[in-house]
Amino acid sequence: MVHLAIFDYGAGNIFSLKNSLEKTGATVDVITNFDKPNIYSGLLLPGVGNFDPAIKSIRKSSKTNFNDYVKDSTPVLGICLGMEMFFEKSEEGNEKGLGVINGDVIILPSSMKVPHMGWNNLEIKKSGTILEGVNDNAWVYFVHSYSVKPTNNDIITAESDYGIKVPAVVEQGNFFGTQFHPEKSGKVGKIMIQNFLDVCKK
Repeated sequence: MVHLAIFDYGAGNIFSLKNSLEKTGATVDVITNFDKPNIYSGLLLPGVGNFDPAIKSIRKSSKTNFNDYVKDSTPVLGICLGMEMFFEKSEEGNEKGLGVINGDVIILPSSMKVPHMGWNNLEIKKSGTILEGVNDNAWVYFVHSYSVKPTNNDIITAESDYGIKVPAVVEQGNFFGTQFHPEKSGKVGKIMIQNFLDVCKK
């Protein structure tokens, strides 16, 4: 059985994510620091909250550094805000990001209705672990006001088109990110969650 941890920033309800993981057979703990030994097969950074408070909760609630906790061995799935925190900085706040992926987080253009909420299709650019079994043009559910801008576009495995191309899925090493919410994306989201669990089993 896969034993996972969800980091709780204290910003909102993460029940739907926990429920989705448990429905796939995972055991899930909700944690608020990294001070206990890492016994987990994988870690999730959920998509609830704002950039600076979330980063502060990760840094200031733990004696153990995030990078030291996950190293290059624990698979991490960042959802929406969770993915944005992988990067170096965000226009949403002043705090430095986790810096595990090079690049920035930028606000969506004023030509768009912000926050962007609703279903959009994925344009798959290249094969990826999280996208295995997901069809091109599959629909997923977004709620966001910012998008990531990686230094290296090769890590983008899928985009969504709102008139501009927005990175929707990124993968680099043991870090996997979705700008949308797989736990709210029906059957397509379930496939991605299962794919992440399969990574955690290895």
